[in-house]
Amino acid sequence: MSSELDAAPMDTEPTFIPTDYQLRVYDVAMKRNSIAVAENGDENHKIALMMIREIGKSLKNNDGDKRVIAFLVPTVHLVHEQYTELKSKTELDVGEYYGALGVDDWNNENWEKEINEQDVMVMTPQILLDALRKAYLSFEVFCFVVLDECHRATGNHPYAKLMKDFYLNSPRRPKIFGMTASPLIKKGSTEQLRVLERVLDSQVYTVEDRVELEEQIPFVETKYKFYDPIQPPDLEMKEKLESTWAKFDAVLLGLRKLLPSQFKDTDDKYKALLDRFANDHTKIMFCLDNLGVLCAYEAVKVCMENVPKVHEECDLYKESLGHYELFLQELLSIIEGSQDNKKLLKVVTSGSDALAAGQISSKLQELLEIFRSFGEDTEVLCLVFVEQIIVAEVIGRVMKKITDFYHFNISYITQSNSSDGGFLPKELEVLGSFRGGKVNLLFSTDMLEEGSHVVKYSSVIHFDLPKTVGSYIQPKRRVCPKNSQYIVMIERRNTKQMDHMLHLTRSESSMMHTAVKRVSNDSQLKACSTNEVLSYVVDSTQASVTANSSISLVQRYCDKLPRDNNMTPKPNFESVMEGDQYRCKLILPPNAAFHTTIGPAASNFHVSKQLVCLDACKKLHQMGALSDHLLPLNKESSQKDSTMNKKALTSGAGTTRRKELHGSIGIHILSGTWGELEDVTLYAYKMDFSCNIAEQKYSSFALLLERKLDDDVWNIEVDLYLRKKFVKASVSSCDQIHLDAQQVVKAKCFQELIFNGLFGKLFFKSSGLRQFLLQTEESYWDSSNMYLLLPLESEDMATDPPLKINWTGIDSCVSTVEFLKKNARLNPQQSETIDGNSSARLSDTVNNKYNSDIIHLADRSTSADSLKEMVVVAIHTGKIYSILDIVENISAESPFEANTDGSYSSYADYFLKKYGITLKHPQQPLLLLKQSHNSHNLLVDFPNAGVPLSKKRGVGKNVVEKPLYRAHIPPELLVGTDITTYILKSFYLLPSIMHRLESLMLASQLKEEISHHAGYCNISSSLILEALTTQRCHESFSMERLELLGDSVLKYAVSCHFYLKNPKDHEGQLSSSRSRIICNSTLHKLGTDCKLQEYVQDCAFDTRRWTAPGQRSIWPSPCTHGLDTREVPLESRFFSEDIKLMLGKTCDRGHRWMVSKTISDCVEALIGAYHVAGGLTAAVRLMKWIGIEAEVEPSLIDDAIKAASLHCYAPKAKDIDILESKLGYNFSTKGLLLEAITHESEPGEGVGYCYQRLEFLGDAVLDILITCHLYENHRDVDPGELTDLRSASVNNDNFALASVRRNLHPHLQHSSLYLEHQISAFVKSVSGMSTTTLAPDTQGPKVLGDLVESIAGAVLIDSKINLDVVWKVFKPILSPIVTPDKLDLPPSRELTELCDSLGYFIKERFTKEGDVVHAELKLQLKDVLLDGQGSGPNNKAAKGMAALQLLEELKARGIKSSKRRILESDDADHSLPDDNTCSLRQSETFGSAPKRHKSIKSEQEGDGDVSKECSKTEIPVVPPIEMKKEGPRTSIKSEQDRDGDVSKECSKTDIPVVPPIEMKKGGPRTSLYSLCKRLQWPLPAFDTKEQKSRTPIQFGGGTTGFCSFESQISLSIPDFGQIELTGEARADKKSSFDSAALLMLYELERRGKILIRK
Repeated sequence: MSSELDAAPMDTEPTFIPTDYQLRVYDVAMKRNSIAVAENGDENHKIALMMIREIGKSLKNNDGDKRVIAFLVPTVHLVHEQYTELKSKTELDVGEYYGALGVDDWNNENWEKEINEQDVMVMTPQILLDALRKAYLSFEVFCFVVLDECHRATGNHPYAKLMKDFYLNSPRRPKIFGMTASPLIKKGSTEQLRVLERVLDSQVYTVEDRVELEEQIPFVETKYKFYDPIQPPDLEMKEKLESTWAKFDAVLLGLRKLLPSQFKDTDDKYKALLDRFANDHTKIMFCLDNLGVLCAYEAVKVCMENVPKVHEECDLYKESLGHYELFLQELLSIIEGSQDNKKLLKVVTSGSDALAAGQISSKLQELLEIFRSFGEDTEVLCLVFVEQIIVAEVIGRVMKKITDFYHFNISYITQSNSSDGGFLPKELEVLGSFRGGKVNLLFSTDMLEEGSHVVKYSSVIHFDLPKTVGSYIQPKRRVCPKNSQYIVMIERRNTKQMDHMLHLTRSESSMMHTAVKRVSNDSQLKACSTNEVLSYVVDSTQASVTANSSISLVQRYCDKLPRDNNMTPKPNFESVMEGDQYRCKLILPPNAAFHTTIGPAASNFHVSKQLVCLDACKKLHQMGALSDHLLPLNKESSQKDSTMNKKALTSGAGTTRRKELHGSIGIHILSGTWGELEDVTLYAYKMDFSCNIAEQKYSSFALLLERKLDDDVWNIEVDLYLRKKFVKASVSSCDQIHLDAQQVVKAKCFQELIFNGLFGKLFFKSSGLRQFLLQTEESYWDSSNMYLLLPLESEDMATDPPLKINWTGIDSCVSTVEFLKKNARLNPQQSETIDGNSSARLSDTVNNKYNSDIIHLADRSTSADSLKEMVVVAIHTGKIYSILDIVENISAESPFEANTDGSYSSYADYFLKKYGITLKHPQQPLLLLKQSHNSHNLLVDFPNAGVPLSKKRGVGKNVVEKPLYRAHIPPELLVGTDITTYILKSFYLLPSIMHRLESLMLASQLKEEISHHAGYCNISSSLILEALTTQRCHESFSMERLELLGDSVLKYAVSCHFYLKNPKDHEGQLSSSRSRIICNSTLHKLGTDCKLQEYVQDCAFDTRRWTAPGQRSIWPSPCTHGLDTREVPLESRFFSEDIKLMLGKTCDRGHRWMVSKTISDCVEALIGAYHVAGGLTAAVRLMKWIGIEAEVEPSLIDDAIKAASLHCYAPKAKDIDILESKLGYNFSTKGLLLEAITHESEPGEGVGYCYQRLEFLGDAVLDILITCHLYENHRDVDPGELTDLRSASVNNDNFALASVRRNLHPHLQHSSLYLEHQISAFVKSVSGMSTTTLAPDTQGPKVLGDLVESIAGAVLIDSKINLDVVWKVFKPILSPIVTPDKLDLPPSRELTELCDSLGYFIKERFTKEGDVVHAELKLQLKDVLLDGQGSGPNNKAAKGMAALQLLEELKARGIKSSKRRILESDDADHSLPDDNTCSLRQSETFGSAPKRHKSIKSEQEGDGDVSKECSKTEIPVVPPIEMKKEGPRTSIKSEQDRDGDVSKECSKTDIPVVPPIEMKKGGPRTSLYSLCKRLQWPLPAFDTKEQKSRTPIQFGGGTTGFCSFESQISLSIPDFGQIELTGEARADKKSSFDSAALLMLYELERRGKILIRK
């Protein structure tokens, strides 16, 4: 409802003091069912309010069965009014119910919920009647029912049906209170009163003493205003008008005869046009006869404004509309007549002059005089009742031309076209304005006679006489008793009108007299006689339909059938005479459950129509087309009760908005039971590494497991990408290997040392002291993750099994561990020399002379030559290094080179002060060491990320080389090992290769689980892994391609299943059933039931979090989710819509947040994977395991073919033969092809079919065929482009084009001239087209696309579900099928993506003129503002045409799209366009800015040129920037540095305002981005320089780091120039962006471009 209506309830006074009259009526009504009669309706409403309050107390205190109060009002607009009244004046829970709220589609649970939650239910009687008929409600749930305007309870009004059909048959009847100002509707005897009492089971009550009543309730007296008899209009003018009408009527009737007889839709539309033509003529002549020539003139103009708009109608209809407009224009010319008459029509005189001039009639003049009597009182609220709508419109127009009435705000409400009887939004606005005083003169038809829509009127005028007693009495109650007028206008000396008013007043008096008399007699109420009503009752629910209501139910059933824009399904009735009896033949649309039926005989046609509809309702229910509640059965409705109400678990399921916490499953095959004190036999798998640089050698490794791997897990080759090279890793299976207990201990010790030394920490702090990890008793071996990774002897790289493990190297590492346990330098306070091995101890005093051939390590002395490529462990840090060289010219006595502040005089001094170590051999040369480093994800070639693997070699941007830093350490601080750098280098490859193996193990584990339930399928684990991997993993594969395929496979399988299993379901039911199964929420539920979420790979491999067995993680992620298990229950507390959640990252218990839709996508991807591996059979078996029934029984195919064979195709045999020759396929069952080409509009005896069911099937058939074709033939295409290819191929436009290209459209059987015109226009528009892509403003008729799909469905059934046959038929029809090089994106999308890549913004603006939408797109380049214009039938088409124009302009400027999808990351590269393409320079845009910059809506902005320095448009306000001002501003480099005070360049009133700037990472970038977007400035670019240091660097804000990033920002402002400046150095790249962005905002303020709010 409008805000005006909500803001001003009828009576805001919370309490009132009841009058004696109200108390007396209240007392009686509380004792018995009563009908309160009072001319002032407010009195009755106050009594009802008193009763509701009192009865409501018992509702609140009742602990038994729930009962409620029903407040019934006859119209929808009164529902909200009474709802507001009761809500504000009671403490009860009140609900309102009408059709627009979707109440008609409610089920039993909806109504039960309302009964439980509400105390008072305000509704129309029709809503309650429908709920009672559907058996959702019964009268037993109501304890009190109020009927407003109860005098309507006659005939077939819902009030009467409610009482007769349900109330009087209820075993427990509620109390009834009826309210009316006049119980008499028609002229006649007071017998109406007695009938009303019997129907409502109530007695009339009013105060006996009329004088007493008038004392308590003042009444307004009726005033009569007389006007002279209306003079006839100018006869010559009237004759001309009548002659013109006759002329054009003959023309239109002649054109109607030219319409082809077979096109029923146009005939109906043309008949409506003729009726409109006649009605307009009648209205104009009525105004001429009764209101004068001026009103007739305005009536013609009103008719001209409402002439129907031309859409895509046939030429004859367009011609007829043209004649219709000419007719109105000619009428206008006749009325205007001479130039003098034209002036009279434009300038209206006042008073008798207008009457004398013939401008207005005497009746209208009298009305104007009444208005003049109001004076200039602006507080007047006058309601004028007129009989015809046109009168209300034209009088208001005329009054606005008269200067005497300038102070009146005039409007009108006629009659609502709202389907539920309520007010339309425009009418609500008028009503709210009248109530609020903005409108003070309101014209209305009888729709405002009842109710309390507005405050009290000061005047009510009946311009036309009230027709009934109710029309006379009802408006009286809304008139203020004081200083008010109730005026009835009567023609002077018109005895007929006077007699009519005399009868109304006498009826009013008689009614009150009878009511008083019945009160005084207190006569016994007679029971209402209810005739036996023919009905059908459902036994299970007691839902019922009567003969009276059966027609509307049949119409509702037809209305729910599938439809297109050309046909509205509706029942047709034919009369069949049998003697003097009538029988009715009902013909339902072709897609109904049955087609025709003939009903029983009856005495008249209307009754026979009701009887046949009653039979049809019974039959539809028995066939399952109507539910047990007698509602059109949408398959979803039967499932809602069982599946759709689990809102706690399914709300938002399967959407991208919802995030869910899920667990991850462990890899079973990695578990082991072997310990340290036992021998063990393990399965061995050899890992070989081959580098593309031949000189680079890597040691082979052995993976030892307790369980055997599947062949497709270990038999793999993986590309590992390193800097400037790549390594191919291959895994092969070997014989089992036996290890004794001692070897197991050594192997575990080796693994602990190397993995912790390289990727963890051997020394860690505990209680403030450093400890050696391998010296503690804590074990880092877990039985769920048990395997060994051991180096092999070098010769094994070229020999056959058995494997030769490098025990020499392993033994040396064990010795290293033992040495470190004794000699590790853990705490600096240990100022001692090293107790090395025997070799080292030979020199127990400091040597003064250095022997260059011998190097003394911590645990040994060895020759210099043997040190090369040795792996060593530092005793003071526990870090592992590889020796590169001996630095001859530097010793421990040399100056410390990293000495920035002079703290250390030499290396020896450094180690003494920092670690407390006194070197024994300070003169030894230092060793140059290669530092160990973190492992990296080597599975992704990051410089070429997103490029297909087959194209990666030599592709990509130049990678900026980072300097390699080396360490200089005295030899005596290093423990030597017998492993080489070849082995050490392989260790850096192991995390990535093991991650791939572990992922494949997980996929194999899922495959085994599926095989156990769904049967074996020869599918590779790698294919399943692809189906489990999201793009977030940054792998070279992901689920998206398989998901696209699986989506089509799922849709096809489910479509076939439902089509064959439910032969009686129409297309709408089939689509609903399919949608329910394949929707994301269902797939999510099925996927989680199968626990697929635990297998999903949803995060890039983080090598820091990966740990080998025996390795202690240094990157722990403690679980904060309150769970003790790896599994997460599917509960709402683990759902979130927080966009800041870190997705994919697992905690130590394996929990991770995941987008809900990912699980649905995974289900589809798995279906696609199984289809690739085992065809449709394997996919269907997988679906069954998931929980989707999609199997097809061969007998059902035979049944479908048999049913189609019954279609009589003989009359169309020749046409079918021609069509078969075009298709290149001969149908075994011709009826299938006949059904496929028959539109629902096609008439014919016994035609109970149309193509809609086959279209439903064919849609899925073509989808899977084309998707499979694209999937198989474009394997190197990324998922996004594959989706674009499918979208370009599987759409109605493409199929419609194919239909025209192959000349299939002439075979469509239909009876719609509108369709014929639509098809002809499309064929003509594409006949000369050279491309296969339609312009944005051209759309293929849906019926042509449907035709292609339905024929595909027919071929599928005729071939007994053979997709190969269908593809053989349709591949030529659909050719050429789009390929990546021929793919044209929609212009709007192409323009958006192009501007995104260039950093430009688009503003769009739409305007509508009639049925045409105009779009304007503005694109601001650096030097020019481009403006694209386009038009079309809708926003999308218009925008597409405007985008097409802009693309052409950009192309002329050398800017065009490369059509290749650009995969963006947080640090996407952008540049300026070159001569031909939009390739981008090596600079950076905002890392945190949205990846797709949506067009800016400009409808609410001004039309000013935002590129100007001082735009007059609305001031943009940038979102808050969360950053504190930092330090002095850095130097500024600008192309246009200007002298003077640049802040004066713009007036401050026009300057955009930026909120106060506060510190938060990403804040300045987002704010600057928002500013650019609003002002259409091109996106700024960043150039970043990185510097590294071996010592910590101090940055602003107290942060430190070893890397420094400094970013230069460049911002181009149209019509101003470019500003370049450099931000302050920061510890990370994005923070440096923020610094530069912040500085840019300050510079923009200095230059007067923005204001930053302080």
